[in-house]
Amino acid sequence: MKKEERKLTAVEIPIGDIVEAETAVEFNTGSWRSERPVWNKEKCIHCLTCWISCPDSSVKIASDEKRITIVTGIDYDHCKGCGICARECPPKIKAITMEHEKK
Repeated sequence: MKKEERKLTAVEIPIGDIVEAETAVEFNTGSWRSERPVWNKEKCIHCLTCWISCPDSSVKIASDEKRITIVTGIDYDHCKGCGICARECPPKIKAITMEHEKK
């Protein structure tokens, strides 16, 4: 018989507890964003500076047919709208701009 795992409540979590690594993917944090990055596919030169800079790994990448890594979009489920990707995008390119989040 499979034992059902129960999640701890906030009161039950020990003070100073260490959260297990790689669990952030389980939490969709994009809902509390006030601004969202808008990626322009036509302008992007795929330098991956935005991908390197994103603290939430919200810049999606993939390999193209030549096996070159390219940007494919933004993961809005996890993007918190910090705007680092837009700030780090090369100024002459500006493939990522920030806009007010519409809810």
